[in-house]
Amino acid sequence: QVQLVESGGGLVTAGGSLRLSCAASGRTFTFSDATMGWFRQAPGKEREFVAGISRGSSSTLYTDPVKGRFTISRDNAKNTVYLQMNSLKAEDTAVYYCAARGGPNVLWRRVDEYSYWGQGTQVTVSS
Repeated sequence: QVQLVESGGGLVTAGGSLRLSCAASGRTFTFSDATMGWFRQAPGKEREFVAGISRGSSSTLYTDPVKGRFTISRDNAKNTVYLQMNSLKAEDTAVYYCAARGGPNVLWRRVDEYSYWGQGTQVTVSS
Protein backbone atom coordinates (compact mmCIF):
# COMPACT_ATOMS: atom_id res chain seq x y z
CA GLN A 1 0.00 0.00 0.00
CA VAL A 2 1.15 3.52 -0.76
CA GLN A 3 0.83 6.32 1.74
CA LEU A 4 1.07 10.01 0.89
CA VAL A 5 1.02 12.42 3.81
CA GLU A 6 0.74 16.15 3.19
CA SER A 7 1.77 18.85 5.63
CA GLY A 8 2.45 22.57 5.68
CA GLY A 9 -1.01 23.97 5.12
CA GLY A 10 -2.45 26.76 7.21
CA LEU A 11 -3.85 30.27 7.32
CA VAL A 12 -1.92 33.05 5.61
CA THR A 13 -2.71 36.59 4.52
CA ALA A 14 -2.78 37.50 0.86
CA GLY A 15 0.69 38.02 -0.54
CA GLY A 16 2.20 35.55 1.89
CA SER A 17 3.88 32.20 1.31
CA LEU A 18 3.49 28.59 2.34
CA ARG A 19 5.47 25.48 1.58
CA LEU A 20 3.59 22.21 1.33
CA SER A 21 5.31 18.86 1.73
CA CYS A 22 4.18 15.38 0.82
CA ALA A 23 6.01 12.38 2.23
CA ALA A 24 5.56 9.10 0.38
CA SER A 25 5.99 5.57 1.67
CA GLY A 26 5.04 2.02 0.81
CA ARG A 27 6.60 -1.43 0.56
CA THR A 28 6.14 -1.77 -3.17
CA PHE A 29 6.34 1.93 -3.97
CA THR A 30 9.50 3.40 -5.43
CA PHE A 31 9.22 7.15 -5.15
CA SER A 32 11.85 7.85 -7.75
CA ASP A 33 9.80 5.90 -10.30
CA ALA A 34 6.67 7.97 -9.73
CA THR A 35 5.34 11.06 -11.41
CA MET A 36 4.08 13.38 -8.68
CA GLY A 37 1.38 15.99 -8.75
CA TRP A 38 -0.39 18.56 -6.61
CA PHE A 39 -4.11 19.19 -6.94
CA ARG A 40 -6.52 21.42 -5.08
CA GLN A 41 -10.20 21.49 -4.37
CA ALA A 42 -12.11 24.57 -3.27
CA PRO A 43 -15.57 24.30 -1.66
CA GLY A 44 -18.20 23.50 -4.24
CA LYS A 45 -15.67 23.02 -7.02
CA GLU A 46 -14.07 20.11 -8.82
CA ARG A 47 -10.61 18.95 -7.85
CA GLU A 48 -8.14 20.62 -10.21
CA PHE A 49 -4.55 20.14 -11.26
CA VAL A 50 -2.03 22.59 -9.83
CA ALA A 51 1.43 21.27 -10.67
CA GLY A 52 3.28 18.13 -11.72
CA ILE A 53 6.87 16.95 -11.75
CA SER A 54 8.57 14.13 -13.59
CA ARG A 55 10.61 11.39 -11.92
CA GLY A 56 13.99 13.04 -12.13
CA SER A 57 12.68 16.62 -11.86
CA SER A 58 13.64 17.32 -15.47
CA SER A 59 10.12 18.46 -16.34
CA THR A 60 7.46 20.42 -14.50
CA LEU A 61 4.00 21.59 -15.44
CA TYR A 62 1.72 24.21 -13.89
CA THR A 63 -1.81 25.36 -14.31
CA ASP A 64 -1.90 28.91 -15.66
CA PRO A 65 -3.25 30.66 -12.51
CA VAL A 66 -0.21 29.60 -10.46
CA LYS A 67 2.56 30.04 -13.01
CA GLY A 68 5.29 32.30 -11.69
CA ARG A 69 4.00 32.00 -8.11
CA PHE A 70 4.18 28.27 -7.29
CA THR A 71 7.15 25.94 -7.62
CA ILE A 72 7.01 22.17 -7.44
CA SER A 73 10.12 20.22 -6.52
CA ARG A 74 11.06 16.81 -5.19
CA ASP A 75 13.79 15.14 -3.19
CA ASN A 76 14.00 11.50 -4.20
CA ALA A 77 16.40 10.73 -1.37
CA LYS A 78 13.72 11.84 1.10
CA ASN A 79 10.72 10.47 -0.81
CA THR A 80 9.19 13.91 -0.61
CA VAL A 81 7.59 16.34 -3.03
CA TYR A 82 7.14 20.02 -2.25
CA LEU A 83 4.98 22.88 -3.40
CA GLN A 84 6.35 26.34 -2.67
CA MET A 85 3.53 28.85 -2.90
CA ASN A 86 4.35 32.54 -3.04
CA SER A 87 2.23 35.64 -3.58
CA LEU A 88 -0.82 33.76 -2.38
CA LYS A 89 -4.24 35.02 -3.31
CA ALA A 90 -7.67 34.47 -1.78
CA GLU A 91 -8.58 32.32 -4.78
CA ASP A 92 -5.80 29.89 -3.84
CA THR A 93 -7.85 28.85 -0.81
CA ALA A 94 -8.54 25.12 -1.08
CA VAL A 95 -7.64 21.71 0.23
CA TYR A 96 -4.39 20.70 -1.46
CA TYR A 97 -3.75 17.08 -2.36
CA CYS A 98 -0.61 15.24 -3.28
CA ALA A 99 -0.90 12.48 -5.91
CA ALA A 100 1.37 9.85 -7.40
CA ARG A 101 1.43 7.41 -10.28
CA GLY A 102 3.85 5.10 -11.99
CA GLY A 103 4.10 4.20 -15.64
CA PRO A 104 5.57 6.37 -18.39
CA ASN A 105 7.63 9.35 -17.30
CA VAL A 106 5.22 11.97 -18.56
CA LEU A 107 3.38 14.77 -16.79
CA TRP A 108 -0.20 13.83 -16.05
CA ARG A 109 -2.82 16.43 -15.17
CA ARG A 110 -6.15 14.63 -14.87
CA VAL A 111 -7.47 13.39 -11.55
CA ASP A 112 -8.24 9.95 -12.99
CA GLU A 113 -4.66 9.56 -14.21
CA TYR A 114 -3.25 9.34 -10.68
CA SER A 115 -3.32 6.14 -8.66
CA TYR A 116 -2.48 7.31 -5.16
CA TRP A 117 -3.69 10.26 -3.12
CA GLY A 118 -2.96 11.91 0.18
CA GLN A 119 -5.59 13.02 2.66
CA GLY A 120 -5.17 16.70 1.84
CA THR A 121 -4.06 19.79 3.72
CA GLN A 122 -6.09 22.98 4.07
CA VAL A 123 -4.70 26.24 2.73
CA THR A 124 -6.66 29.37 3.61
CA VAL A 125 -5.65 32.77 2.26
CA SER A 126 -7.30 35.76 3.87
CA SER A 127 -7.67 38.94 1.85
